Amino acid sequence: MAEWKEITTNEEWNELYERSASKPVVVLKHSTACPVSANALNEYEAYLGKKPNPDIDYVMVKVIESRPVSNQIAEDTGVKHASPQILYIKNKETIWNTSHWAITEEHITAVLD
Repeated sequence: MAEWKEITTNEEWNELYERSASKPVVVLKHSTACPVSANALNEYEAYLGKKPNPDIDYVMVKVIESRPVSNQIAEDTGVKHASPQILYIKNKETIWNTSHWAITEEHITAVLD
């Protein structure tokens, strides 16, 4: 499985966002209170279990527990917040994003591989 981590601070997000110029980042915004989000997390983990691109950072933000980080991501990317939501960011630009039931292993694979 690819390495991924939960980010909980704006400092962690800012570092990833700045670094996206040299190493793109995929962010899953996850709500621990939502069954649709639980499904999205399962799909994300299934994708990460298939040895995805090692030149990408993979992270997750819990939107309830880390609301300031979630809000900062929406502000920095200009992508209206949704949950669950996945964003692919490269060179500080959102290349792709989708939300809810569209977050599937197949969809992620089609975009990132």
